[in-house]
Amino acid sequence: MPFAPLYPIVYRILKPCFGSCLWSGSETEAQIALTFDDGPHPQYTPELLEVLDEFGIEASFFWLGVCVERSPQVAKAVYERGHWIGLHGYEHRSFPRLSARELHESLTRTQRAIAKACHLDPQQVNTQMRDVRPPNGLFVPKTLEYLQRWNYRPVMWSVVVEDWWSPGVSVVVQRVLQQVQNGSHIVLHDGCYGGADVAKITAQLIPELLQRGYQFVTLDRLWHSLKSPNVSGAKAP
Repeated sequence: MPFAPLYPIVYRILKPCFGSCLWSGSETEAQIALTFDDGPHPQYTPELLEVLDEFGIEASFFWLGVCVERSPQVAKAVYERGHWIGLHGYEHRSFPRLSARELHESLTRTQRAIAKACHLDPQQVNTQMRDVRPPNGLFVPKTLEYLQRWNYRPVMWSVVVEDWWSPGVSVVVQRVLQQVQNGSHIVLHDGCYGGADVAKITAQLIPELLQRGYQFVTLDRLWHSLKSPNVSGAKAP
C-alpha cells in the first residue's frame, strides 16, 4: 500500500531524533543531492547514466553487492564518471533483522564486490566508501550503534516518492517538485523495482530543478555542508 503522503511527516519526526544520520544538507544553501538505490542494473543504470552525462550531473548511488557482482562493467562505468558510491547491503535485507556479524559481513562483502568490479585497491574502498543507507530506510538504534562503531556513516533521505511502485513518470516528478527545498536529499531507484522509469524521471527532473536555481551535489558535499567529521578505519564486530 503506497504511503507517499506520509514520508514528509516521517522525515520531520525522525530527523531530530536521529541526528547522526544524514537526512538532508544545509537549508541555507541551494544544493540538493540526487541519489539512486538498488543498482547497478544492466539496463536501467546505463540509461540513467546517459541522462546524467547529458546534463553533466554527478549523483550518488547506493549499491547492493549482489547487483555489483552481476553487472561489474556497469558499476565500473558509474564509478569512472565520478559519481559518489555508497553501500545498501549485499542483498536487499532489512538491517534490523541481521545480527551484528551478518550486518558487518553484508557491508564488507559489498565493498569487496565494488573493489573487484571497479579495479580498485580494497583498502581504498574500505576507507573511502563508508556511506550506508539501510534497505527500505529501516533501522533501529542498535543498527546506528553498529554503523558508528565500525565508522560507517548512516544515510537516510528527505524526499522519497515511492517510485518503486511505478506510479508513472509525471506522478514521481510532481511528488519531487512538491517536496524539494534547499538541502534536499532525493531518493530514486535504478534497480528492478522503479528502475524502468528512472531515466525518464531524471530527464524531466533535472532541467526543472536547475531552472529553480538548485545546484546538484553528491552526498559528500551534503555531509560537508553540515560540517560532519570525516570517518576512517573500521572495526569488525
